[in-house]
Amino acid sequence: MMRSLFSGVSGLRIHQTKMDVIANNVSNVNTVGYKSSRVTFNEVFNQTLSGASGPNEARQRGGINPMQVGLGSGVASIDKLMTTGAAQRTDNPLDLMIQGDGFFVVGDITGQYFTRAGNFVEDERGHLTQNGLKLLGWDTVWDNAVKDFVIQRMTVRPLQITPEKEYLNPSATTQVNIIGNINPNTDRVVHRSMSFYDSVGTQYTMDVDLEFIRSITAESEWRVSFPTPAIYPNGDRSRPHAVTQIPSFPIAFNTDGRLLSVDGNNTLVSRAIAIGPTTPLAPAATIGGTAGTVTGLINIDFSGLNQFVNENTNAMADNRDGNAPGRLVGLNVGSDGKITGRYSNGLVRLLGQIPLAMFKNPAGLEKMGNNLFTGTPNSGSFDGVGTVGVVQGGVLEMSNVDLSQEFTEMITTQRGFQANSRIITTTDTMLQELVNLVR
Repeated sequence: MMRSLFSGVSGLRIHQTKMDVIANNVSNVNTVGYKSSRVTFNEVFNQTLSGASGPNEARQRGGINPMQVGLGSGVASIDKLMTTGAAQRTDNPLDLMIQGDGFFVVGDITGQYFTRAGNFVEDERGHLTQNGLKLLGWDTVWDNAVKDFVIQRMTVRPLQITPEKEYLNPSATTQVNIIGNINPNTDRVVHRSMSFYDSVGTQYTMDVDLEFIRSITAESEWRVSFPTPAIYPNGDRSRPHAVTQIPSFPIAFNTDGRLLSVDGNNTLVSRAIAIGPTTPLAPAATIGGTAGTVTGLINIDFSGLNQFVNENTNAMADNRDGNAPGRLVGLNVGSDGKITGRYSNGLVRLLGQIPLAMFKNPAGLEKMGNNLFTGTPNSGSFDGVGTVGVVQGGVLEMSNVDLSQEFTEMITTQRGFQANSRIITTTDTMLQELVNLVR
């Protein structure tokens, strides 16, 4: 048999493989997060007919190159092209696109997988899923130091909007800030009202006055008083609740308009007031039949209050803590992967964070179907924790298939297949002539 026949057959095989890869790329031109592949060829073997020899000065002969006949070609590699695909805007907050390197981590009982496709949905139990696989990430824990939820960076686990995250419990106000400016040249008495919440989330308002008292060389003094010993549930002044009279106290500012002292103490910036009912309260809202209580201390912080004569009076009271109950009405994913929940009472809470898995050699990952990859010895390993990446919400990463490139490759592949088939037919003709020699 002639060597050219088998060379032609090997050429047919590798071009068929390349056509298979091209066809798969084109069929996935609209697959979310798909990474295209390419095929490269190499020659597989050469038969040496005559070895090389060097120059021979004694015989005055030059060197001779080796004589070799190639025996066909093979597939050198099928490489994954890990370039980022174009962005497709969807405005769905749970559609996510990774900017740069990294992979989302998903999994089930069979193990962990990695994907660039960010088309996630929330299931009936609050898990974020993709084709049934749960999105893995970091949960939150309560931090007493900052009085808020913070991310607990740990081994990734399924992200879930638990029933505790679906509902935001009410809490009583403990801190009210008085911020802004008061101008004694234009306003000698400033009337304001501050609001606060009781233990079941009922909101109350209470009047507070700042009255200019005196001005001396080093300082100016105002008196903080509570003119009406009453609080109003939900701002309804037709239903006042009487409270024990709250004593007034002075605050002072120095010559540059900054707070100097509170209640005569230049080391204080706040003053606690005790709010106690003269009669049992009947709050406008109850939870589980339990009435809330407003008895206790509320700290009023004046550190954000100034006295500038070149600025209008714009002082206001703002409660720093305390809230009404609220239910989760929406989710948002930030660029750092942090998931925040929006609640019906207007508050926002941190619910979790989506980390990314990084690999030294992403092209070494193995495709598993369904837009999934798994690690291999040549991709590097996932540390189980992940790292913070850049994520864009409301956007999906499209396939990185370049149709113009694929169609060009399709043409050259077709011509290569035709040429190799011609080798086989020509070799067959030669063999036929050889057989006919006996006639």
